[in-house]
Amino acid sequence: QVQLVESGGGLVQAGGSLRLSCATSGSIFGINAMGWYRQAPGKQRELVAIITRRGSTNYADSVKARFTLSRDNAKNTVYLQMNSLKPEDTAVYYCFANLNTATTIGDYWGQGTQVTVSS
Repeated sequence: QVQLVESGGGLVQAGGSLRLSCATSGSIFGINAMGWYRQAPGKQRELVAIITRRGSTNYADSVKARFTLSRDNAKNTVYLQMNSLKPEDTAVYYCFANLNTATTIGDYWGQGTQVTVSS
């Protein structure tokens, strides 16, 4: 059974940094795209950053130049380095992956990790 396991959330002051990690577990035949979404209270879930199989990255305009998404292909893990954090970055961050197993191609989500930025 495929799972996405997140770590690295927490409380930080404005201007600070956090690093989120998301590792896959289970039998995976390939990852088509992997990245992070976030959902603030009362708002819809939105894309933060995503990386494709070929290594192309896409960022939300609100995080460009502050957040960096990277991956370790050997570990099937992605990392989101978040710098110059702002109070408006406060949200639950969810890892996302579209990946192939032996029998399916599908979307998978992590359980979410809270990021709180104080002013």
